[in-house]
Amino acid sequence: MNPSLSAVAYLVAAVCFILALRGLSHPETSRRGNLLGMAGMAVAILVTLLQPGMRGFHWIILAVAIGGGIGTYIARQIAMTALPQLVAAFHSLVGMAAVFVAAAALYSPESFGIGTRGHIHAQSLVEMSLGLAIGAITFSGSVIAFAKLQGIMSGAPISFPRQHLLNAVLGGLLLLLVILFVATGNPLWFWLIALLSFALGFLLIIPIGGADMPVVISMLNSYSGWAAAGIGFTIGNLLLIVTGALVGSSGAILSYIMCKGMNRSIINVLLGGFGTDAAAAGSGPALPADRTVRSGSPEDAAYIMQNASKVIVVPGYGMAVAQAQHALREMADTLKKEGVQVSYAIHPVAGRMPGHMNVLLAEANVPYDEVFELEDINNEFATADVAYVIGANDVTNPAAKTDPTSPIYGMPILDVDKAKTVIFVKRGMASGYAGVENELFFRPNTMMVFGDAKKVTESLVKAMAH
Repeated sequence: MNPSLSAVAYLVAAVCFILALRGLSHPETSRRGNLLGMAGMAVAILVTLLQPGMRGFHWIILAVAIGGGIGTYIARQIAMTALPQLVAAFHSLVGMAAVFVAAAALYSPESFGIGTRGHIHAQSLVEMSLGLAIGAITFSGSVIAFAKLQGIMSGAPISFPRQHLLNAVLGGLLLLLVILFVATGNPLWFWLIALLSFALGFLLIIPIGGADMPVVISMLNSYSGWAAAGIGFTIGNLLLIVTGALVGSSGAILSYIMCKGMNRSIINVLLGGFGTDAAAAGSGPALPADRTVRSGSPEDAAYIMQNASKVIVVPGYGMAVAQAQHALREMADTLKKEGVQVSYAIHPVAGRMPGHMNVLLAEANVPYDEVFELEDINNEFATADVAYVIGANDVTNPAAKTDPTSPIYGMPILDVDKAKTVIFVKRGMASGYAGVENELFFRPNTMMVFGDAKKVTESLVKAMAH
């Protein structure tokens, strides 16, 4: 392909990616954003295949067919509740791809125009080592995130004495290895960088608690982007640089926004051990002596809600597990027919990844103008007759405000306790993903409705019809 035409095509693809990010910023335009992203990637792949000197088309087509087939199968089979671990798995693949491309550039530099074997340009060695290190960290870190989200390993923080000191020492050693590799180009230093980076990715993620996984997923997304950008510099692909920078910067910005929404420091995320300091502080003040739990049936909840004038629904991971979003939409429609004002309150880290609840509600065709973020609706709970909490535990726990030793202390929560009545739908009294007991269960204005979120909501709708 003509270089000028190739540059224009890459520019078109880059614009598509930028517009895709813009579209994904709002539910109403997210579908268009996805389509633009897909179009941009199609252009990018086609133009890359048409580059001068491109060989081995049969292998490329075979790889695309295998990968595309696996991806299509997974996409059709995956449950909405498993999206967070799917995203983590995808991030790991991006990280490993960066490692493989760096290795290919090391052993076949002539193919990338960065020198000859044993005499690679120093600038390319710097770019290669950075892409390798970030890619390896992304891979192993994403594997641990996947294991925590999938339940293969405990979601609780895993820590040991002098953990941060060890990470700092390994970080310094990694920097030294990068300097040695750039100075000598010796493959030994290359593979030591890879092994040390794999270990660092593992050590950075294991101390992070399950409740903080949404931020981790976002941060790993950022890492994968920077890894791609680094490799883009190595192989001289402008579009890979632009795309990687877009993913890296947008992931970092989202992580910062989420950390701010949780009253956390992004530095803790970057260094590991996020969310563990408070957990080690102590057991916290004793809960009130009156541990009475008031429970009711779906029929009781239906009666209370039908006699309300304002209901705020708070969805959480329990709704996702039970796939209760469609029943929830039916309940809301029934209430609105009876003149009840219904809205939805979304916490920034509800579920297991950014936007998890928004995706589920959109799947059930919940009107976008009824869905509000925490900062836009928190003041409304004081005027609500009912807060219907369906599987949202940690993000409604008053301990975030009352217990300085709690792992979630300082995290902004949805103020559901200010509603006249809180109807809490939950399978049992177990603590949330953060491992903290929710004192809201014992508040006098809370009524627990035990059971599967979908079945409870469906029973509630039936009770309303009678």
